[in-house]
Amino acid sequence: MATSTTAADSFGRLRRILGVGFGLAVNIGSMIGVGILRASGQVAGELHTVSTILTVWALGGLYTLVGASCLTELGAALPQAGGYYVYARRAFGDWVGFAVGWTDWIMYCLVLGYVSIGMSEILAELVPQAAGAKRGIAVAILIGFIGLQWAGVRISSWFQGWTTALKFLAFFALVVAALVLSGRSETTASPGPVAPVTLSGLVAALQVVTISYAGWQSALYFTEEDRDPTRNLPRAMIGGVLAVIVIYLLVNIALLAILPMAELARATQPASDAAQRLAGERGGQIITVLSLISLPPMLNAIIMIGTRILFAMGRDGLVWRQTATIGAGGTPTTAMLVTAAAGVAGIVSGTFQRLVAVTAFFLLVNYAICCVALMVLRRREPGRPRPFRAWAYPWSAIVVLAGAVAMVIGTLVGDTVNGAWAVALLAAGLMGRTLVATSR
Repeated sequence: MATSTTAADSFGRLRRILGVGFGLAVNIGSMIGVGILRASGQVAGELHTVSTILTVWALGGLYTLVGASCLTELGAALPQAGGYYVYARRAFGDWVGFAVGWTDWIMYCLVLGYVSIGMSEILAELVPQAAGAKRGIAVAILIGFIGLQWAGVRISSWFQGWTTALKFLAFFALVVAALVLSGRSETTASPGPVAPVTLSGLVAALQVVTISYAGWQSALYFTEEDRDPTRNLPRAMIGGVLAVIVIYLLVNIALLAILPMAELARATQPASDAAQRLAGERGGQIITVLSLISLPPMLNAIIMIGTRILFAMGRDGLVWRQTATIGAGGTPTTAMLVTAAAGVAGIVSGTFQRLVAVTAFFLLVNYAICCVALMVLRRREPGRPRPFRAWAYPWSAIVVLAGAVAMVIGTLVGDTVNGAWAVALLAAGLMGRTLVATSR
C-alpha cells in the first residue's frame, strides 16, 4: 500500500511546503537584477530632469502594482502550478493554453542561458584568467543549479530566500552609502542645461522602466506548492512589488545625487560610474560584485519557474507526460532536466542572445492574454471563489491591458524582424502540438 502511494505521489502532485517568505523571495529575486544598474542611464537620457525621472519610475511601479493585483486574483482563484499557462488554458482552451505555455517556457529556458552567461562574464571580470572559458563556466554554473534543484524544493527555496535577502540588503547598503558619501563629496552633481521631454522619449523611458520591473509575476508559478496561497500570494505579489519600487527609487535618487544629469544621461553603466566617482577603482569592483550577487537568486527562480510550466503542461497531457513526474525532494525532475538542457543548448549554440530578444515579445503578449483571461473568467464563472479581487476592476484590467497592447505594438513596429521570428517560433510549437494531437 505504501508503495502505491509513493508511485501516485511521484506523478502530478506537488508538495505544499512553501510560504509567504518564499513568495517574496522569488518575486524580489526575479525583479532586482543587473538591469536597474544600467536602466537609470537610459531613462535619464530620455527625460533629463530629476522630477520627471523619479515620476516615471514611480508610475512604472504603480502600473506594475496594478497588474500584480489583476493577476493575483487569477492566481488566488486558480492556485495551480504553471502561471500564465493555467489562466490562458482555463479561459480559452487547450490550444491557446499550449501557445502561452510553450512560448513562456521557451522564454524562460533562453533567459536561463542568458543569465548563466552573464554570471560567467562577471566572474571573468573578477578573475581575468577565466575570460577564455565563459561558455564552459556558464554550463558549469547551470549544472550546479541543477544539482541544487535535485536536492529538493526545501533546499532550493531556502537558497532562494537567503540569496534574495543578501541581494536586497546589498542594494540597500549601496544606496545608503552612496547618499552619505555624495553629501560629503566635492563632486556632488550640479545642475546642467535642461533638454525638453518629448512624447517619444517619455514612451521609451516608460518601456525601459516597465521592463526593469519584469519578474513581478514569479510567485504565481508556485501557488500549488504554497501552504496557504489565498493568503500568501497577495502578500508576496503586492509586498514584493512595493519593496522593489522603494529600492528602484532609492537607486535613482542616489545616482542623481552623485552624477551630473548630462553624465548620467550618456552613461551605459551609471552605477559603476557613480561608484568610481566616490571610491575610485574599488567602486567599480564593488558594483561588479553587486552584479554577481544579484544573479544567483534570479537564476534559481528562472529554472524553478520553467520547470513548473513544463510540469503543468505535461500533467494536462499537452506535452510529454513524463515531465509531470515528481522526484523524492518534491522537484519535477524530468521537467527540470529538460528545461536545463534547453538552457545549456542555448549557451553552447551561442544563439541565445538573439532568441532572448525574440521571445521577450511573448512576455508582453502572454501578459495581455492573461488580462483578457481575467475579464473572460469574471464573466463566465461569476460564482468561482475569488479570495482576492483586482483593485478597481474593470478599470484596472483595462489600463493594464491597454499598456500591454501598446508595448506589444511598439515592439512589433520597432523590431519587425524579431517579431516575425517570434511568430515563426510560435507556429513551430503549434505544429508540434498538432502532430502530437493527431497521433493519438
